[in-house]
Order: sequence, then structure tokens, then C-alpha cells
Amino acid sequence: MRLPVVVGVDGSEGSFRALDWAATEASRSRLPLRVVHASLWERYEGLHPADAERPTEEVLAEHLVAEARDRARRLGPEVTVTADVQPEDPVASLVGESHEAAMVVVGSRGHGRIAGMLVGSVSLALANRSHCPVVVVPAREPSTPPRSGRVVVGVSDAATPTPATVFALARAAARHGELVAVRAWRSPAHEAMSHPLLAGSPATAHHRQAEEHLEDVLAQLDRNASSGVVIHRSVVRGPTHQKLIEAAADAELLVVGTGRSRGRHGHHLGPVNHAMLHYAPCPVAVVPDTYDA
Repeated sequence: MRLPVVVGVDGSEGSFRALDWAATEASRSRLPLRVVHASLWERYEGLHPADAERPTEEVLAEHLVAEARDRARRLGPEVTVTADVQPEDPVASLVGESHEAAMVVVGSRGHGRIAGMLVGSVSLALANRSHCPVVVVPAREPSTPPRSGRVVVGVSDAATPTPATVFALARAAARHGELVAVRAWRSPAHEAMSHPLLAGSPATAHHRQAEEHLEDVLAQLDRNASSGVVIHRSVVRGPTHQKLIEAAADAELLVVGTGRSRGRHGHHLGPVNHAMLHYAPCPVAVVPDTYDA
């Protein structure tokens, strides 16, 4: 069963940019596309009897998803596109969709009072609670044209490939592109020099440790280079969020993971995740570490 790429639309320019990205991704990944518009129009209009005139918001929503469906079909004629209107809170609706989706795609900003923010409340809440990867598409075109097929992923200190790295490799393979694996490191203020490599310069030792770790993870991620993806290694000193933003300057997609624990209210979005969602120059995929990639 091929899970769909799900995209949330609300009629804003940002949501149509997300739709275009989702349609293109569905086409290159050979996945179906599901367009969803969720709104609590029933709460504001009131429930209506069967013979009453339908609420204006319901009619507008149906026109919106029809327009979105037609637009997606023009972008990817070979993609199977379905569309649905749901009288539900947008976050709850898309979280529900995430149980049976390859990824959920949204714009970084929507309508209303959140439109002036860098990242809207729906995007943040969904990234916190989704059961599958969430891709947040910026509202504006990047100032630097992306390099075709380039995907950047942040490699954590986990000993084995995380769902984020697996997802990033798959997205690079679908593009017949390249993967840039970034491992950022920083020297602790007070460290115990117990590692054998730490006999020399601490900075040199930490860099070599980071290189070793990255090589080990990538060897497990793409055994025998079976994916066909060219993988570039980037081991850099400095704050992770800063180095990832720099690496993503000419990328088509930046992929990051979430915290390993999933609590009552969802995943743990740390400062790196928030920085990526606010400042990354390209679409950002947030992949739950609990996701079965």
C-alpha cells in the first residue's frame, strides 16, 4: 500500500506553494496525493438541516479543494489526486491524516492573525504532534536558487541511522540527487580527556571523533552505496542550527529529527527544530524519531 503525500490547504498563497511542492514530491516519489482543507465552519455557522441552504463557508471550502485538486493534476498529470473537506480543527485533522501518510505538507504561514509570523501555529503544532514527517514550505521563494536534487540532513549523536537520515536519503534518491550529511560539534566547556584521541589538541580530537561517528552512521545508512545517491560529508564546528542553515542555503530540502521521547502532547521540538522552521531558506522536513522509516 502506497501511503499518500497529504497537503493541507487554506486558500492562502503559502498553502498553494505547499500544494505545488507536495504535487511535485508525489510525482517524483510515485505516490498518491491527498488534498485536505479543514475548518471549524460548522462551529461558526451552526449545524443546518438537510433542506436548508448550505453555509457559505462549506461552499467556499468545496470550491477551494476543487481548485487545489485541479492545480495539482496540472502539475502532476500522472499522480492520483483525492481531495477532502473536513469540518474539524486543522491541526487535529492533519494529525489524524498523519497516521496513514508518507508525509504531511503545509505552508509556513496561513490566514488570519498568524499570517505575519514566520511560522504559523498550525505548522508548529503539527510538527509537534504528527506521526509521520512534516514538511513546512516557506511562504517565499529563496533568494538563492536551490541546487537541483540537493537534500541536507543533520546527523545527531545517535549511534545508528535515525528516521530523519533514512527519510533524507529516500528524498535524495527520489530526486536522483545528492545528500549532504552535516555533523556539527562543539567542545564542552569542561571535558574529561578519556577518549584515546584526546591526547592531542581537544579541537582536533573532537573533529576526528565527529568524522568517525559520521562515517559509521553513513556506512549503516547506505550499505554498498545501494541507493545510488552521492553523499557529501560535512563535519563542522559550531552551533548545529547555524551550520544547518548555512548548509541549506542552496538546498531543495532540509531534514531534521525530533527528540527521542514522545510525550502526552507529542514530540520534543528543541531549539534546533524551531530555528530551522523559522529561518531555513528552503522547505524543512521534521521527522519524528519514533517514525518507522
